[in-house]
Amino acid sequence: MSTVTTPKAQVPDIAGQITYAMRSMGVAPIPRNYSLFYEAYIGSNPALTRELAALGSKATQEELDALGDQYFDHNHGRIIETAHDKVRSELESLLSLLQHEQNSMENYSKLLVETVARISNKNITSNNIVGSVIKVLQDATGNTAAHGEKTAQSVSRHSEEMNQVRQELDEYKRIANTDSLTRLSNRRAFDEKLSSLFDSSIGLHLTSLVLLDIDHFKRINDTYGHPVGDKILATVGNLIRSNVRKDVFVARTGGEEFAIILEGNNVDEVMTICERIRLSLENTPFRNSRSGTDYGPVNISIGYAMGSQASGPGELYAQSDTALYHAKETGRNRSIFFEEGMQKNYVGKNWLIYK
Repeated sequence: MSTVTTPKAQVPDIAGQITYAMRSMGVAPIPRNYSLFYEAYIGSNPALTRELAALGSKATQEELDALGDQYFDHNHGRIIETAHDKVRSELESLLSLLQHEQNSMENYSKLLVETVARISNKNITSNNIVGSVIKVLQDATGNTAAHGEKTAQSVSRHSEEMNQVRQELDEYKRIANTDSLTRLSNRRAFDEKLSSLFDSSIGLHLTSLVLLDIDHFKRINDTYGHPVGDKILATVGNLIRSNVRKDVFVARTGGEEFAIILEGNNVDEVMTICERIRLSLENTPFRNSRSGTDYGPVNISIGYAMGSQASGPGELYAQSDTALYHAKETGRNRSIFFEEGMQKNYVGKNWLIYK
């Protein structure tokens, strides 16, 4: 786990800091730029951080895109932005069409009012004049009906196109929020979900954040190589997913770290779920079926806190991480619930920050 020494009270507002940095450099606040600065900020890739800093305050969008293409697949981000533009264009066309239809109906209403006034005029007695008025009404009604049918067809066509664009947009958002290795939600989706928990205080006493970290994962990578490490990560992700309800949010938040957000469970129920996951992993053999190489045992440490214990997402993350740190320090391969006393025990030690 990457660590930085900082007291819990100084958990930063990373979104605000990243936005400020982008604004200071004159960088457009679009999703693919934000993700670039986000990864550089949390230091997940030192080379990316150095190259972004080297661009300085005069970085062009082309340079930023080239950097994004080098380290990430930003194609999805561009497609999402294009889909947004399509939706906006379709809406503008539809609104223009509806405005034209409204103007047409308003003109037709005025014509009806004028016609009624003429018919009601006692000075008009000629059958020819009345017949002329009726003819005007017939033509106007026919034209308006035809125009209305054409408008309805246009609205239907625009609606179908917008629905297709929405479906494409939803799919690209899903891809952009999915970890490619484990098929779980990724860090970006996790940050959004965690922040949304505090949109309302209702239900926080039954909401928890569970952080999980594979024990001694670096040793596995160093001994057997990253391809084996990736397979183990994917297996661990599947085990976590299979031990919770389908509607439970599960994410790989980086490296060997995972997170679960449980809603509707009390403290004891959360502990039961954590232990079920831990024991399931503990009892799963990790070996190569061809060579017979045994990669195990693979264990996991778990820490969790309840939403009602925290004042916001940053504090909840810090509390869950403190419990995870406690689990690591007291022997690993265990589940620990956050308690206030843990803060005093770990003042001055390394803390993970909410990032």
